[in-house]
Amino acid sequence: MSEQHNDQMIIAGKAYNSRLLVGTGKYKDMAETEAAIAASGAEIVTVAVRRTNIGQNPDEPNLLDVISPEKYTILPNTAGCYTADDAVRTCRLARELLDGHNLVKLEVLGDQKTLYPDMVETLKATETLVKDGFDVMVYCNDDPIAAQKLEAMGVCAIMPLGSLIGSGLGILNPHNIRIIMEQASIPVLVDAGVGTASDAAIAMEMGCEAVLMNTAIAGAKNPVLMASAMKKAIEAGREAYLAGRMPRKKYASASSPMEGLI
Repeated sequence: MSEQHNDQMIIAGKAYNSRLLVGTGKYKDMAETEAAIAASGAEIVTVAVRRTNIGQNPDEPNLLDVISPEKYTILPNTAGCYTADDAVRTCRLARELLDGHNLVKLEVLGDQKTLYPDMVETLKATETLVKDGFDVMVYCNDDPIAAQKLEAMGVCAIMPLGSLIGSGLGILNPHNIRIIMEQASIPVLVDAGVGTASDAAIAMEMGCEAVLMNTAIAGAKNPVLMASAMKKAIEAGREAYLAGRMPRKKYASASSPMEGLI
């Protein structure tokens, strides 16, 4: 088996082959959701508990009928929560619905216009959830100090935004994300802002463990094809990172060696 096939990502003690995490919102129907997620090759699928039925509404279509917990690791998230209390309550509901599942994605938002994280409330919720036995993957701003505090609290992954949720602007502050990665001993994943395949590849080339996205796929003209493109971009970016890029040079350098020529 080649080296790249042994290159697994570890989240909360579980190994994954795919470094692409995907969401389930904004698709036109359940069939498109199922097809796009399958095309992405993702093994972790995040679900907004406050906006999606995963069993809390028995009379409505259940997303888990097409995104089976037997095939995917379901990652409940707290999208739509603006206080620590709401986020904690949502995570506890998800754990109950998913038979004791402890892996969650925490996001506590600051306002409806930017969907930027409220770090005071995020830190407060993190403390409660970690004490309550949750494995917390946490959406945060690209602040290295906040990232250090979150890791010290015991989260299992740090997820700084590349840019605003759903903006498609790509990674606007790669320097801070690099600092976060340099000081972290847990996985760092880019969460939010990816718009197209090149954005995903850039994140992986930087050395991020993985990328989480939703709108970049669901908002594309052809979501299933974009999901396939994102799968390839993640793989290519990771391989490029492992290979180690050539150094940047100020001036030209001949591709063919000049030594030993007549």
